[in-house]
Amino acid sequence: MDEAVSARTIKAWLAVAALCAANVQAQAPALEDPTRPPAMLMPGASAGAVAAGSGPQLQSVLIARQDGGRHVAVIDGQTLRLGDSYKGAQLIQMSETEVVLQRGSERQVLKLFPAPHKAAPAAQR
Repeated sequence: MDEAVSARTIKAWLAVAALCAANVQAQAPALEDPTRPPAMLMPGASAGAVAAGSGPQLQSVLIARQDGGRHVAVIDGQTLRLGDSYKGAQLIQMSETEVVLQRGSERQVLKLFPAPHKAAPAAQR
């Protein structure tokens, strides 16, 4: 009889421990991308989301140091090399902090860290 009580007690404690672990995990905060620029550098965006309709977002640029090495940009999760097409625009130029997309005669510069918007000066009294 002691073995039956002991087995039930162990099962009960295991069930309680599993419920506690599930509760702690459910309350854990979501992990954020540690490489994402601070929210204050992302005009119109919260820390976890890009503003809707704000256009393509340059997320990363990788440029090899040696000649002939890889040059890769990540725009909205898509990995591109020089000459590749992104939504009808061609990636024509790349530096450590920005890329240039060209669609016909129109050029669009995407910066890795967009300049923060300047606040309008306060009205003077």
